[in-house]
Amino acid sequence: MNLFNLRRPGPSLDDLILESQPVTLRDNPSTQCLMPSVDRPSQVFVRGQGSWLWDSDDRAYLDFSQGGAANSLGHSPSALVAALADQAQALINPGNGLHNRARLNLADRLCHSTGSDQAYVLNTGAEACEAAIKLARKWGQLHRGGAHHIITASSACHGRSLGALAASADARQNRFEPQLPGFSHVPFNDLPALHAAVDAQTVAIMLEPIQSAAGVIPAREEYLKGVERLCRELGILLILDEVQSGIGRCGSLLAEQRYGVRADIIALGKGLGGGVPLAALLARGKACCFEWGELEGTHHGNALMAAAGVAVLDAVLDSNFLNHVRANGQYLGEGLARLARRYGQGELRGQGLLWGLSVSNDSADALVKAALHEGLILNAAQPDCLRFTPALTVSKSNIDEMLLRLTRAFARVHTAQVQCRKGIAV
Repeated sequence: MNLFNLRRPGPSLDDLILESQPVTLRDNPSTQCLMPSVDRPSQVFVRGQGSWLWDSDDRAYLDFSQGGAANSLGHSPSALVAALADQAQALINPGNGLHNRARLNLADRLCHSTGSDQAYVLNTGAEACEAAIKLARKWGQLHRGGAHHIITASSACHGRSLGALAASADARQNRFEPQLPGFSHVPFNDLPALHAAVDAQTVAIMLEPIQSAAGVIPAREEYLKGVERLCRELGILLILDEVQSGIGRCGSLLAEQRYGVRADIIALGKGLGGGVPLAALLARGKACCFEWGELEGTHHGNALMAAAGVAVLDAVLDSNFLNHVRANGQYLGEGLARLARRYGQGELRGQGLLWGLSVSNDSADALVKAALHEGLILNAAQPDCLRFTPALTVSKSNIDEMLLRLTRAFARVHTAQVQCRKGIAV
């Protein structure tokens, strides 16, 4: 059936792009036992390699989302597979109360490569942000008269735990979730607003160098440097949430290096594990104030996940890897800019291999569906923004193929929009 030739009263763009179907999966387990969380297409994916995924019908898809930037080295990279296999045979999880070599190696690599003094290994970016908040407030008790207030930026997204949600100002978060006190939100890239919000109870300013979920909005360099200067002048902490921007995503190990700033506390996640659940909290200098027993977790820093992190860091810190990210990031940005001009789209924002493209008519979700029809996996950060987070190992030929498929998706949506307008006119 050609969905673009359907005739019905008052057609909608979604109707013209992708027919709504009940999810019944041939030769696959039913999805009915899954609790509803996110709206997923009906395909079931069974294997992946590099920038490609295959579904249960053996159709290939070019993946420029990579699990929302979690798969930093792509799907099933050999180095990660080998590290997990070797570690699984040796030791998986001796427990958080015992040392394991993989965790010690990961903490050592993280501290030496980022210039940090201490590292704590966790499971998710949300946990890392939560731990950063706890650490800042512990420091406030010790050194700032019990100050506990944390200033964050509007449209920030720091995760889905209660503390991380309270630090966030994500317009799409669930409004039924309770909001914890002790946080305030000011406009991003607005230094005077930050100045005005600081008071005697302020212990830290917490920011994302690039607001990925808000539509890939980078901090201006003068803004982030001004925030660092403000923190130093007032004697408060600077927390950078680099869950999205860290581990090479922006062309340097940490985005702070590209901005020329230095945070007191850093939250890492997503790309650190290369696709397995792994995150880290980094602390420097005066911010190193946790004591025994103040961070606990059954799986924190288990040997299997820590071995994955070491393998990812070994790859990212290898010679020429970050040069490859910067070169291919520029190539991707130039290609997206050409496509945006061709189809009259909006602003292109980003760094390295993290890009957001503003699209007209809030058509990002429609474009994601159309791209899937063309065998391309993308993500809509916002209704008016497509987000591109390919594997850091992506090739220029992968980028060329993505642009070709995205061009066809734009053409598909344009056709649907024309038919939609004709249907309304009738």
